[in-house]
Amino acid sequence: MVKKRIGDPWMPADEFGRALPRGLGLNLLVPAIAPMREFCEQVLGGRIVYADVDFCVVELAGSILLLHADHTYRDHEMFGAFDGVEVRGAGAEIRVYGVDPDAIEARARAGGHIVLSGSIDKPHGLRECHIVGPSGYVFVPGRAI
Repeated sequence: MVKKRIGDPWMPADEFGRALPRGLGLNLLVPAIAPMREFCEQVLGGRIVYADVDFCVVELAGSILLLHADHTYRDHEMFGAFDGVEVRGAGAEIRVYGVDPDAIEARARAGGHIVLSGSIDKPHGLRECHIVGPSGYVFVPGRAI
């Protein structure tokens, strides 16, 4: 792996791995950490647990979201799957339940992010919207009607 971070990480990687809770984890590969970190914090309302130029841990609606900069995967077997790809996550929705879609939509619009669909009550019992993050991933914040 190619790291740009100077100095020691916030905790040893193996210690962090053992501390992760049981359940589903989401790891997003992004061209640069800063824009996605800011989006997660300022638009989605996530809490940044740790961030540097290589890696970011976001607590979002009770779940953990990990961001890894593309350059950290240069020697990883997945590198060929995203090298040169500008828009990420085609066909996937990253759903964030139990949050206010109207407030998130307003912050997204104020921040100049693409809103694919504004907040609306859906037949499946959720109010939700679709927002494109800085790396092209589509986030769907929603809450029960």
